[in-house]
Amino acid sequence: MMNGKNHEYFMRLALQEARRAYELGEVPIGAVVVSSGGELLGNGYNMREWRGDPTAHAEVIAIQSAAAKRRHWRLSDCSLYVTVEPCMMCAGAIQLSRIAHVIYGAENPKGGALGSSGDAYAFERLNHYPVVTGGILADSCGMIMQDFFRERRLR
Repeated sequence: MMNGKNHEYFMRLALQEARRAYELGEVPIGAVVVSSGGELLGNGYNMREWRGDPTAHAEVIAIQSAAAKRRHWRLSDCSLYVTVEPCMMCAGAIQLSRIAHVIYGAENPKGGALGSSGDAYAFERLNHYPVVTGGILADSCGMIMQDFFRERRLR
């Protein structure tokens, strides 16, 4: 079982991914997928602009990376750490990959689907419901977003 210290450690890894996105001019969101034993299985950062792909979100890329490493799509013993609350599309990918636990940093009031602007897992007939924990290193995760958009407005 992951504890608060583990959550902070893995969220810092997700923040490293977010910084990679920032350096490329992408919205700085990063994600990592970790097994229940603490093994880093996948990582990703936003690449929508770079790839020209609206689905190239950090969470999707991290899930794809973990599934490729495992050579299987089921990630039921895994946790996903992401710097910003996932959108509806990413919440769907998380649910479909059977990830057990989603841990996010900053809330996403404009598009967060895990409570801020909606709840993707509120449907009664889903076949999988991940545990959701928010607010881990929220200030750091929110600050990188604020810095990015402040710089964009100054251009």
